[in-house]
Amino acid sequence: MNSYYHAKNSANRYGGKPEDYQPVHDFIDSTKAAVGDVRHRAVLHNAFGCFVAERVFGTTITNSDGRKVPVRLLCEEHIIEDLGKLPTLAECLEGLPVTDLLAARMRVKKVIRFDSKE
Repeated sequence: MNSYYHAKNSANRYGGKPEDYQPVHDFIDSTKAAVGDVRHRAVLHNAFGCFVAERVFGTTITNSDGRKVPVRLLCEEHIIEDLGKLPTLAECLEGLPVTDLLAARMRVKKVIRFDSKE
């Protein structure tokens, strides 16, 4: 679903205008800029993403009717509209192969000691 329709749904639930909610829904879908298919949802379409959005927008936003609406609730509803449930980050990453890129192999170098005995 397009973020505009999520914003319309939020306005129907909590009052105000879709524009009041658009930035929050755009944020949750912002990963489409990097991954143009449904895999983008693995990044923010989960419980962790809701908490990240809360750090970005604050605990609540105030809509144009003057009503405070919890950001995390908006995000949870967005995700449930898209996925049918609110997954954890672990669920979104399940099955992701651990590659050399992700593992960032540690290179151990010999430690040089500077003591008086050498």
